[in-house]
Amino acid sequence: MRMLHLGLRVTDPERSLAFYTALGYLEVGRVPGTEFGALTMLRLPDDPFVSLELVHDPARPVRDTGSVNHLVVQVEDLDAVIARLAAKGVAAEPPTDLGRGMRTAWLTDPDGHRIELVQWPPGHPAGMTEADFA
Repeated sequence: MRMLHLGLRVTDPERSLAFYTALGYLEVGRVPGTEFGALTMLRLPDDPFVSLELVHDPARPVRDTGSVNHLVVQVEDLDAVIARLAAKGVAAEPPTDLGRGMRTAWLTDPDGHRIELVQWPPGHPAGMTEADFA
């Protein structure tokens, strides 16, 4: 069993798509007219699978982002990603050093969803494991 992706409701699909593609996501495909609304499927460049689904229904704009605390995206070079985002007009908060080589920075999407960028220390697995809490 594994998590496949998160469906994230968005108010303006083209504005959100521009934001997430600036972040680095690639559009895989679209599914119009579902019971949830129009769907846009996204994946990250180093991931073969869809990890984010933008869900748009004009009758149901985003009014509350409190149900999703934040999304987390792993990056190899936090400073380079922040510079690339700034060049595309996307502002990130200054990076925070969490010790042991782990660094994070935060940004906010057009609907107010918070996104944490994480740079793992050298040699860290590609995600969080039990060892991170030992």
